[in-house]
Amino acid sequence: MRRFIYTMLYILSGVVSLHAQSPKHEVRAAWITTAYGLDWPHTKATSAVSIRRQQEELLKILDRLKEAHFNTVLFQTRTRGDVLYPSAIEPYNEILTGRLNGTPGYDPLAFAVEECHKRGMECHAWIVSIPLGNRKHVARLGSSSVVKRKGAICVPYKREYFLNPGHPQTKEYLMGLVREVVTHYDVDGVHFDYLRYPEHAPRFPDGPEYRKYGKGRSLDQWRRDNITEIVRYLYKGVKTLKPWVKVSSSPVGKYRDTSRYPSRGWNAYHTVHQDVQGWLGEGIQDQIYPMMYFRGNSFYPFALDWKEQSNGRHVIPGLGIYFLHPKEGDWKIEEIERQINFLRANHLDGEGFYRMQYLTENTQGIYDLLQQTYYTAPALTPAMPWMDATPPTHPKELKIKKLTKGYWQLQWEASTDNDRQNPPTYVIYGSTDGPVDLHNPAHIVAQRVEGTAFIYAPILPWKTCTHFAVTATDRYGNESREAAYGEANE
Repeated sequence: MRRFIYTMLYILSGVVSLHAQSPKHEVRAAWITTAYGLDWPHTKATSAVSIRRQQEELLKILDRLKEAHFNTVLFQTRTRGDVLYPSAIEPYNEILTGRLNGTPGYDPLAFAVEECHKRGMECHAWIVSIPLGNRKHVARLGSSSVVKRKGAICVPYKREYFLNPGHPQTKEYLMGLVREVVTHYDVDGVHFDYLRYPEHAPRFPDGPEYRKYGKGRSLDQWRRDNITEIVRYLYKGVKTLKPWVKVSSSPVGKYRDTSRYPSRGWNAYHTVHQDVQGWLGEGIQDQIYPMMYFRGNSFYPFALDWKEQSNGRHVIPGLGIYFLHPKEGDWKIEEIERQINFLRANHLDGEGFYRMQYLTENTQGIYDLLQQTYYTAPALTPAMPWMDATPPTHPKELKIKKLTKGYWQLQWEASTDNDRQNPPTYVIYGSTDGPVDLHNPAHIVAQRVEGTAFIYAPILPWKTCTHFAVTATDRYGNESREAAYGEANE
């Protein structure tokens, strides 16, 4: 009976049409993979010309995301014991220059954050947490490798090295990296990947730590507690530094067996010791991006399970669009359509796409599908009321002034917010008649506008707008309850 019910849900999810209007609040995220230069970069930064070419590669990616109304970039900042910013702890990833710890001549993370914000998109620092790479990789890093510098917290397993989650200093080491990122960069989030044990690893070499710290718990429960303690420590550490920075992770896509459907031996709880629903219940995650790279009954019941156990936090399933490629899985595009329809129908908080290359290459038309059907209008990211539920005051006195060459300038009185560390930013709405309907995301002209002025350029797609409105938003996603309105008159 359960199989029949979920097969019907699977079919109906592809039939229900949700194309009429995109939701106003929805996370639309893409993972930009820097490991091995899979998504970026493809050019080595070895001269002024190649530095600019490397930067332009990233700008093209960000422009493509902006054009399709994405609002969140998960930018891979740490790969396997190396990073993409100047760090006092770990070396530069050689993918930037082709040289071990080579300086690329600019700060890639600072560049990514700035350019995302220019386009009204959030930038989250994606950090691969526990794996440190294979023996060859660690050997290439030499004395700069954490394996050499902090050998006590590292263990070899199946020809690879890992941080040892059972060692108390592992969480402190990771927090050192996170502190660098959160303190020195205006990131909107920190996104933890592979914050787990290797899958099916009964012989993972943590026996000494288990004997010392197990305290009567089973090995499995002790390992789950170790990962949870790291998550807790990192979450609290980030919130102490900057409470508005979102903390998220990408767990295995099935939590455990559900009352609706079995996980068939592959799940977060048992296979890799991630008690993700426990993290959500404790409130030590703001968002999760479960890696739901599955189809049919391996997707739909588990998506519902994440939603039902979310404790109000954001659940943004990761969709495996790489399976659309004939060499990966040769899924049909309708599979991804059904999944998006299902997520929207059941009020999940958005979706992430793994990975960027398949969007850039428009594999089976996935980019066109999103731009022309599902992401036809911009979307604001959902708020975090568990951190701050107080919106800014609304802007006032919107004035619209005609400039030369047909440009218009919008100016308004600044809003204020209860968070004194971060001045509000603004959302601009425009339409052909007024007053502007703020509930319709198609009227969003720009978001994350800084300051109290905005230039309206007639060459943009919304050039026919004559009525405008401005609202204020804070770093927690709260939007002012009212707006300043104005009309552009010749």
